[in-house]
Amino acid sequence: MNKEILRLAIPNIISNISVPLLSSVDTILMGHLSAGHLAALGVAAMIFTFLYGNFNFLRMGTTGITAQAYGRGDAKALTLTLLRALLLAFILGIVMIIAQKPLIETGIYLMNVAPSYERMVRDYFYIRIYTAPAIFMVYVLMGWYFGLQNAYYPLWITIFINFVNLILSVYFVKVLNMGVEGAAYGTLIAQYGGLFLSFIFLYRYKERFADIDMKKLFHKEPFLAFLHINKNIFIRTVALTFVLAFFYAQAAKAGELMLSVMILLLQFMIWMSFAVDGFANAAESLVGKYYGAKDWRLFYKAVLYSFYWGGGFAFLFSLVYFFEGEEILEIFTDKKEIIDEAMKFMFWTALMPILSFGAFVWDGVFIGMTASKSMRNAVVISTVMFLTLFYMTKNIDFIWSLWLGFLAFFIFRTIIQSWMFYRRGRRLG
Repeated sequence: MNKEILRLAIPNIISNISVPLLSSVDTILMGHLSAGHLAALGVAAMIFTFLYGNFNFLRMGTTGITAQAYGRGDAKALTLTLLRALLLAFILGIVMIIAQKPLIETGIYLMNVAPSYERMVRDYFYIRIYTAPAIFMVYVLMGWYFGLQNAYYPLWITIFINFVNLILSVYFVKVLNMGVEGAAYGTLIAQYGGLFLSFIFLYRYKERFADIDMKKLFHKEPFLAFLHINKNIFIRTVALTFVLAFFYAQAAKAGELMLSVMILLLQFMIWMSFAVDGFANAAESLVGKYYGAKDWRLFYKAVLYSFYWGGGFAFLFSLVYFFEGEEILEIFTDKKEIIDEAMKFMFWTALMPILSFGAFVWDGVFIGMTASKSMRNAVVISTVMFLTLFYMTKNIDFIWSLWLGFLAFFIFRTIIQSWMFYRRGRRLG
């Protein structure tokens, strides 16, 4: 089991870490320009995290359904799942582009964007919004590959996208002095290059495609079942990204300096989460495979070992953050006032990996089981608890209440999902 987990997790970890690497490079580029540039990038990126992150159900839902079909050896289900998901992804991407004006106006209002950097936020948004169809279809293709127990194609796709994005962002920002627009153009070009590569990889699986009647693509019951699973994951992701957006919006009320501090501290969270997500992704694939094959001994073993490995990695991140936190901050920015303010929160930032890894691993387990309703309920309940805790304590110390409430949100999720699995096990829905 250890070998199976590592075979899937290691490519996922390398792939996942390349995502915050790009985010970190963009943050470093802006962090050395001004606090305004850093705030603009952070807010604009958060708007897209909310918009695009909510549609990550296209990957997660596709992984769970594909993994179970793979476990059953059902070629028709594999083909129909891919086609249905790609069609839905393309339609959603076009709708996102059409609705760009109300989306940016709503985002600026909800995120409390200050006039000093509003123009930069708009410039970034109006370029990057055209990545929507590419990103959504890449979500689907990566989820399909994960479901087939192939972690290497998503690895190469992610590395390619982020390498191209990295090179172009540095060139556009540092050489052409394009500011936040340069970072946006780098992302736009890289995402469509990644989509092209994703389709090229499909050729290897041509023998897995079954001949199907295209009318079956729109059969009501299986299509509604696909949408139902994704609906629950969508609601769960909306709640999750709402917490992140709420965190940014509240931090913005404390001023440009505090928002910049919180953007940097969340980089620590992002790095840890993408690394631990490698084991969550492995859990999605393995749990889904054994769940579909009804091999309950290996099913429970996959769950247990995923926690061992995820917890071990989280502990290593905590050690690095505790001993090297200030040195890491100095890489992101040379502004002493930002570093000094951020160090006040470093102890709790170092505890974050240990306190939160369980939530990430449980999500992988629940996705593999397609237990989307239970996962949705856990996140929604945790969101309500987070808001309740924040509003009960914010008058004591606003920023500390926000930060500690954010940590408590992950603890709530871990406890609730553990209780759900303890009560129902493989019967979760």
